[in-house]
Amino acid sequence: MKRSSLHLLKGAGYLISTVSVVLLAIVSWSNASKDLLLTACLLAGAATSVAGMFCRWLSYEVEKRQEERFERPNDQAMKMPMADHGADG
Repeated sequence: MKRSSLHLLKGAGYLISTVSVVLLAIVSWSNASKDLLLTACLLAGAATSVAGMFCRWLSYEVEKRQEERFERPNDQAMKMPMADHGADG
């Protein structure tokens, strides 16, 4: 599996997890809304879960871009003739 496919799969996984958190919060809302503490816990739990998934996804984005940046110069160097690498003959 290509790295870009894996990256899309990770993103899709986090999106699915976010949707599941929202759906579970909707189901729980009818009972949680009767008590202020339960409401606060439900909202805080859903928000922190989504924020955590976003941070993990963002870290994969940063990691992917760093890897791409390091790979590009190496790819360019491999395509250059030996004389361009400073070889003495």
